[in-house]
Amino acid sequence: MATATYPPPPPYYKLYKDYIQNPSSAPEPPPPIQGSYVLYGANYTTDDVLPTLEEQGVRQLYPKGPNVDFKKELRSLNRELQLHLLELADVLVERPSQYARRVEDISLIFKNLHHLLNSMRPHQARATLIHILELQIQRRRQAVEDIKRRREEAQRLLQEAIGTLDGQ
Repeated sequence: MATATYPPPPPYYKLYKDYIQNPSSAPEPPPPIQGSYVLYGANYTTDDVLPTLEEQGVRQLYPKGPNVDFKKELRSLNRELQLHLLELADVLVERPSQYARRVEDISLIFKNLHHLLNSMRPHQARATLIHILELQIQRRRQAVEDIKRRREEAQRLLQEAIGTLDGQ
């Protein structure tokens, strides 16, 4: 059956056999899942929370707290990353056996950069949504203006047609 060219429908299709005649006969969809669930053997949660760096076992290089200046901290980490990359190049030239510590430092800086960027994702999502909604409003206003302009043009043409008919 599983290898057939056209396998039969799944058994729950019978729940929808009278749907065309009576759409209300179909069962309601299940409610959205809340909390944790298992999918393909892995546990997932519906809570969308970014774990802290400490929870991930990574040292945080920027100040803790809700009032973090993201722009300043990203610039600071970027400068630090550039400095560490230059130091890594020097270490690789002068004493190649001591590169591991520099690579660990660079990895720590990258993890902090990624965490800072990921903590800005909700703000980015809101800004993107606002931008999309503003574009939709702008398009709808343009469509309304276009409809008004075409209506006025149609009324003008209709008045001209009435005027020519009255003149005959």
